[in-house]
This record gives sequence, C-alpha cells and structure tokens, in this order.
Amino acid sequence: MNGYISQIRMTLRLSMRDRAVIFFNYIFPLIFFFLFGQMFHGQEGGITEVVSIVLTIGTLGTGLMGAGIRAAMDREQNILRRFKVAPITAAPILVSSLAAGLVQYLPQVAIVLLLARVVYKMPALEHPASLFLFLSIGVLAFRAIGGIIASVVNSMQESQIVVQLLYMPMFMMAVIPFTVMPDWLQVVAQFIPSTHLNTGMQAILLEHGTFLDNLPAVGTLTLTAVVGTFLGIKLFRWEKEEKVRPAAKLWLLAVLTPFLVMGVWQAHAKDNIARQKILARDLSRKGTWLIHDARLFLGDGRVIERGSVLVKDGKIAQVFEGASPDAKALDAQPIEGAGKTLLPGLIDVHVHLGANGGISAAAYSKFSPSDLERELAAYLFSGVTAVKSVGDQLDSVLKLRAKTGSGEKLGAELFLVGPLFTTEGGHGTEIMRYMPDALRPAAEAQFLRLPKSADEARSQVLDLRNRKVDGIKAVLESGAGNLHFNRMDAQIVKSIGAAARDAGLPMVVHTGESRDIADALDAGASGIEHGSFYQEIPEALFARMKQQGVTYDPTLAVLDSVGALERGSIAPIEGSLVQQVAPPELLASIKTAMSSPEIQSRRALDAGIPYRLEIAEKNLLAAYRAGVTLVTGTDSGNPLTLHGPAVHREMQLWVKAGIPPAETLQAATYNAARLLGVDNRIGLIRAGYEANLLMVEGNPLQDISATERISLIMFKGENRIRSQLELFGKEK
Repeated sequence: MNGYISQIRMTLRLSMRDRAVIFFNYIFPLIFFFLFGQMFHGQEGGITEVVSIVLTIGTLGTGLMGAGIRAAMDREQNILRRFKVAPITAAPILVSSLAAGLVQYLPQVAIVLLLARVVYKMPALEHPASLFLFLSIGVLAFRAIGGIIASVVNSMQESQIVVQLLYMPMFMMAVIPFTVMPDWLQVVAQFIPSTHLNTGMQAILLEHGTFLDNLPAVGTLTLTAVVGTFLGIKLFRWEKEEKVRPAAKLWLLAVLTPFLVMGVWQAHAKDNIARQKILARDLSRKGTWLIHDARLFLGDGRVIERGSVLVKDGKIAQVFEGASPDAKALDAQPIEGAGKTLLPGLIDVHVHLGANGGISAAAYSKFSPSDLERELAAYLFSGVTAVKSVGDQLDSVLKLRAKTGSGEKLGAELFLVGPLFTTEGGHGTEIMRYMPDALRPAAEAQFLRLPKSADEARSQVLDLRNRKVDGIKAVLESGAGNLHFNRMDAQIVKSIGAAARDAGLPMVVHTGESRDIADALDAGASGIEHGSFYQEIPEALFARMKQQGVTYDPTLAVLDSVGALERGSIAPIEGSLVQQVAPPELLASIKTAMSSPEIQSRRALDAGIPYRLEIAEKNLLAAYRAGVTLVTGTDSGNPLTLHGPAVHREMQLWVKAGIPPAETLQAATYNAARLLGVDNRIGLIRAGYEANLLMVEGNPLQDISATERISLIMFKGENRIRSQLELFGKEK
C-alpha cells in the first residue's frame, strides 16, 4: 500500500510541474466554458447544458489525452524504463495515473460550477455529492480507456491517431444538441461513451436526480474502469522496443464492450433516447425572458394597455404595468411587444384527435397513430397550448399524453375525457360500423362504454379514474330529421354523473336538444357540449346552467364546416393558418373529393338534417345573456374542421354571433382552464402560472381575427416553439 501512496504522490508532484497539464486541465476548459456560454445562450437558461458539455470535454481530455497519449509518451521517452529497475510493478503506476487524473480534474469541476453560478446565475445544485461521485467514476473509466490505448499502440504518433479516432466522435456527441440530431444519429449516439456521461450529468443538474438515479450509466462506467485497469496491468509495457501486434488493438474493443452492449439495448428500448429528449426539453424551458411594452389580456377579462411579463424557468415570474423595467437588470432577454397583444395560450376543450378533418374514406384510411403527435404539434403551432380529447382510442391518447407531458414530444398539453358513455345504437357507435369485424371488439373497448345498469356505470367510471383520465363524457342525443340514434336512459346518465362526482372527475354531456340538456343538468353535468343545433334552448335551462355553474360549449366551427360541405365550399380550409399547418396531401384530398359521388351522397344525407348555424348562434347569444360560463370547443377532426386553426374560426364565429371579443377570449383561456380544473396554473397571465403565452400582431379586442397573426408562442417558458415543431413528418 505504501508503494501505491508514494507513487500517487510522485505522479501528482510531477504532473503539477507540467505547464501543459495546468493549461489543459484548468485554462483550456474555461475557454470552452465562455465560448459555449455565448453559443448556447447561457444567459437565457442554457448554462446547465454548457456545464455538462464543458465537464464532459474535460473528462475526455483527462482520460484519453491525459492518460492515453501521456503514457505512450513516457514509454517512448524511456521514462518508464527507469521504473523497471525499481521494486515496483505496473499496478501502482496505473493506479497512480488514475488517482492523479482524478485529483487534478475535480478542482476543474468546482471552478466551472462556481463560474456558472456567479456569471450565469445557475441555480445551486441539490445533490453536489452525487455529481462529484458520478464524475469521479467517469474520470476513472475514461482514464482506463486511455491506459488501454497506451498499452496497445507502438508509438506516440500511433496513440494520437487512436485517441483522435475516439475523441472526435465523443466530442461531437457532447457538443451537438440532441434535439437537432436526426433519428439515426440519436441511435448511434447510444453507442458513444460520452453520451452516457453527459446524460447522467444533465439528469443530476436538471432533474435534481441523484447518483442512484443513474445506475445504468454508473454500472457501465464502473465496469469499464475495472476492466480497463485490469487489462492495462496485464498489457503494460516498460520499453518502446517491446512491440505489440496490430491485433492487440482489439483489446480496446473489450474495454468498450459495456458501451456497445448499452448501445444495442438502448437502440431497442430507446429509454435513453426518450430521456435525452426530455432533458433537452427541460433545458430549453430554463430561460429568462422579458416580454415588454405589449397590450396584456390577462385571461379573466382584465386588460393592461401597456405592460410587461417576466418569464423565468418556465413560469411567469412577474407582471408589470406601465413602463417596462430594464431587461438587463432582471438578467432577462428582451422580447419586443410594442403594437402587439399578449394573452394566455388558447384552449380547445372539444377535439377528436383520431380523425383528421378529411371528407373522404380514403383520407381517414391513411390516418395513423403517429398522426396524433402531429395534431398536437399543429395545435401548438396555432397558439393552442391545451386541448381536451373527448372521444378517442383510450390507450393511444394515454400514451400520447405521457409522451407530450414529459417533454419527449413537443405538442399542446393533452387532457382526455373518454371513452364515450353511450348506449347500443347510440351516437358514437355508428363509427364502429366501418371497422372490420375482426377489429371491431378491440376498437369498441377503446372507444366506447355501454353501461346497462347503475352498478356497471359506476364500475366503468372507477376503472377510468384508475386509468387517470381527466374527466367523463356521456352522450344524450336521439338525432334529428333523417338522422336517428338510440338515446341513453336518463337514469343511467345520473348514475354515471354520481360515480364521476365520487371519483372527483368532471362530466360533460353531448346534447342534441333541450330535454337532453335538462337530463344532463339533473345528472350533475359540469359542461354541456353542443347544446342544440336545431332547437332554440329555453331561457329556463340557461338559468339552471348559470345557477349550477355549468359551462356551455357551442362548437360553432364544426357546424360552419357542415354548412360549407353542404354548399360544396372549401372555405374552412382556405385560411392562411390552415395552409401552414395542414398536411398538403390532406388538403389536396379534400379538394379532389369535393366533387366525388361519395361526397354528393353525403350532401344529400346532410340536407335532411335540420342543423343550422343561425340557431346555434342564437343559443350561444342567449347563454351569454343569461350569464352562463362559456368555453371554446371546435369538434375538430370532423369533416373540414382541421386540428389547430379551428379555434380561431370558432372565436370569429362567436364575435359574429354577438359575443364581445373580450368575453370570447376569456372563454378560450381562463374559462376553459376552469372547466379542465387547472385554472390554478394555466389560463391566466399571473405570477406563478405556467408561461403558456400567445402574442399576436394588433388588437384582437377590436379585431378578433388578429389572433391568427401570431408573433410569438411560448410554452412552459420555451421560446422559438414554431421552428421546433414537427409537422408533415419533418421539422418545420
């Protein structure tokens, strides 16, 4: 043991006299620190990424160059020959190299963390010991790799070549942001050792994780250190005349085997890929921004004609009225808001993600589960930061909610209410007719609930609560004209409502006429969907809705689309925003299908249904005058009602019907958040709320169409949203 300690002391003394060691250990990393601090917007919250990059580069340097090239140099300069005559083995020399590298590296970590805290205001670490321990294992692993390189090369020149072949890919994987890598490169990255080091560091820095939260990476690095050290001792050579065969370089693969195994596993499981995407998303939400001198519509009807909003770490930190404070004094990046209006992100409380808005069977047959992610991206691109699915395949939307909720995929926040509670032959079941017989039972289990008793209804509601749905939707409609459905028994609906209240879930009810609304109110509904498209709703029912605090969602946009379809018009898809977000092939299929026999038959059927937009507009205006809480839903996914832009059309139709723009905007922000039960964190511009913000050119309080002239979208504090969203299968 004394031999090991003496050798470590001597190695440290010699290395600290070496100016090259001082430069590359302490000066060189600082150059990268300030360079990347500017490149990665350290002042905007990217400093955590900068720290992980710099420390990864430092680890690579001390490992591959500090151990690999230096050991080969010592052998070539006959320094190791002098040890050969001393009573010492290879083990103390290699162990001292590991220890010296670690002792020299850890001060670099402390310096980088201190500068990040002082210069860029990086938050204090919750688990500094975990970071130092994790990096210590990383240093030992990469110095072990460096030791093997020195053992299997025959000259210093050869060691430089091998080191660079390993160093450059690892360097690039550390520097290139994961989110800009194509999918194939993300998979390749899982085979690169520096990826696991960088990811583990970011998990501790960003997620406030601990050493134990990174056990796969810890295990891989530890195994590499042990195997590398063992083989280094076995292959150690004292003199440059002791040559090895080229095949000896295969021992390097043995040391890298843990990373190869990890790469194969991750290429299959993709857990680490998902984790890296989440970490990258968290990084992008750490910025500090000051949106200044804009008109602020706060969401609850209040307006600040000139104000500013400070956003920090994904949330609204402060709202200012009047002249803007200095952005530099707040360590924030300024965003110009003059001549613009800032409002909370819009909310659509009635969408069907499993349908794409096409009008032909062919358009729907091409719809795939991956399109669900595209639809949520389309909403966010359109300034809609939250949507509620009210009838989709349960497992699909649960997976989608998890993926977008974690940040793995970028899209509007998803709330889900479903499957549909209806009855045999009731509205919603007609969709199943078009399913192949072999697939229909599984599809019905995902899309429908058909309770035949109060006990069955209660059991089904509790099951959905356990599946973590956000609410319940029941259907009460018998159709009109030549469109007929079986109507669910009102007592069953009451049982569903009672079970939903006991489970703490809001229940919305799809209605078609006045008696449906009355039964829904008797059942304790939280919201009425559609109201009626062919009957004027009595004032008494609206009075009951106000008294019971029930919301009203008229879904005018879908009725507007139905009318356009009857007229043979494609007006709902001709808007600029629709053209920006809708897949070109979908728009082309709509135009082609408009004159097809299939659509001609549909028009004939629709002509026998007495749904009229003017009746729905009258009901909306009556609800407003009665003081009912209004919310915006579009029924997107139905023909000509495309995901994303439809809520803007919905608001335009409201204003045309006589609803003031301020009330319309409140329905699409704060009121909708109240229905979703999340008005304590979204729907308002208020300190402490999530920074889900939409800034538009002009004043939507005077011209509601201004909401389509989008200047900025911020989602959970992340800026530059539109350029990152994946539309049409590629990055926009």
